[in-house]
Amino acid sequence: MPQPWIRTFFLLALFAWVTLGTVNVYWANLNQDEGWYLYAALSCSDGLLPYRDFAFTQGPVMPFFYALAGPWLEHAGVEAGRWFTLILAGCILFFTARLASKSAGSGPGCAEAGLLALILLAVNVYQSQFTTIVKTYSLCGLLLVSGLLAANRAAGGHRPWVGLLGGILLGLAAATRLSVLFAIPVTVFFLLIRPSIRPTRAWLYVAIGAAVAFGAAMLPFLGMAPEGLWFGLVEYHTQRDAGSLAASAVYKAGFLSRVVSAYAVACALLAVLVCGVFFLRGRREDSERREQTFQPLLWWVTGVITLIHISAPYPYDDYQALVYPVFCAALGAGTISLLRGISARAGFDPARMFGAVCVCVFFCCGLAAASSPINQEWVLRERDRIWWRLKERSPMADLKAAAAFVRERTEPSDLVLTQDLYLAVQAGRRVPPGLEMGPFSYFPALTADEAAQRRVLNRELLEDLLRTSPAKFAAISGYGLAIESPKVAEVDPAERERFINLLRERYSRVKRIPGFGQANTTLDFYSLNEPP
Repeated sequence: MPQPWIRTFFLLALFAWVTLGTVNVYWANLNQDEGWYLYAALSCSDGLLPYRDFAFTQGPVMPFFYALAGPWLEHAGVEAGRWFTLILAGCILFFTARLASKSAGSGPGCAEAGLLALILLAVNVYQSQFTTIVKTYSLCGLLLVSGLLAANRAAGGHRPWVGLLGGILLGLAAATRLSVLFAIPVTVFFLLIRPSIRPTRAWLYVAIGAAVAFGAAMLPFLGMAPEGLWFGLVEYHTQRDAGSLAASAVYKAGFLSRVVSAYAVACALLAVLVCGVFFLRGRREDSERREQTFQPLLWWVTGVITLIHISAPYPYDDYQALVYPVFCAALGAGTISLLRGISARAGFDPARMFGAVCVCVFFCCGLAAASSPINQEWVLRERDRIWWRLKERSPMADLKAAAAFVRERTEPSDLVLTQDLYLAVQAGRRVPPGLEMGPFSYFPALTADEAAQRRVLNRELLEDLLRTSPAKFAAISGYGLAIESPKVAEVDPAERERFINLLRERYSRVKRIPGFGQANTTLDFYSLNEPP
């Protein structure tokens, strides 16, 4: 039974997580990715398939999983999507704490290991934001952590189905976000080479489960839409280019800098842990090493996925949100193992040491959360010279108001010509075919046949859409008609002006909303002109 202070800090960390998550549901800035992820889920609810019927650049698991919440998404739009994502993030807390506790061995401090991991994960504004707004991170992180926990249990001698379950979960995680695929061979190899694990054949069951799950998720689309699948999962990502080696180095240095800033307390604890392990190097007993049998795998998985992320041409720091729970579990288990070694040699009371470290980490995480730059983004719209301009209402309220205007001017069956898919989702409207990737739907380097095959638009198809679209209403923000994919480069201003002029030949502007959506751009509403 956990000590009373452990339960107290568990509840405090949980309260902090609920508070941060609730604030982020309504006050976190809108993100364009939210729109096309949710639109993909709604398309699956309508019976459409990714890669075959619409473009999608992640694995197929997420849109089908989110389609389970289809009626909720239809009713409440992006707000429902954020709540659904936050619920998944809440499940991650439980599995991360269990993974840390089980990885800490059977000695004293297992509960404290779980608490440490929970605190590091729950009391972090950055992690809360990127596991509340709709991205792949909550679902993928949940599948990854729960899969590793099942693998841990299988390695401990549990029945074969536990290993199969672990493999299935890891396979589904890889079919949610492809960078996690590399965690599967790492896990299988680790389970194979560990002498104390090999007799259970856990590696074999994990490998079989992962192969079956990943194959079941991917092979149907490989058969029915090979070009769309290859384009979405490989070509779209590999064709992005950071430019020179110097520019690439700057992007990667920026990635590391932002990750350390976002997870400062965890990184500081990692530094302390490394120093402590170096100090005790060669002084651990064999029994201590056996207690830490599973911990190295958590570090391996964290390291491999991080290397995959940083190798991307444009490595975004929020990629790490999906693997951060594994990092927290490794830190929690590793810290307790280190403290056991220190207490055994120095004669300290281990329970007091565990408690002191947990309390210290909790307050450090609290201070880091209170000082996070994200906090001011909740209420500040922009800086005008020396003046800060405050938001008049939450981004979610702004989105709801804009969506209400769209619903007033359209019927439920009407198409809306927009690349701001979070607006279409919130309004409960569909967009013309080819725009399912929102602002990332325009690929000028493709031929018309290639674009049609991949369910996106090239210049010819986009201009034809602007000339002939049956949509009675259009909504164009600063992201509309402005991005060339896959490079994610800015469309030439003259070319964008030509697109806007084509739109204005058939549509008249009826309303303008400044400071809307991601990056606070101007949103223009257009209504189709009556025929002469």
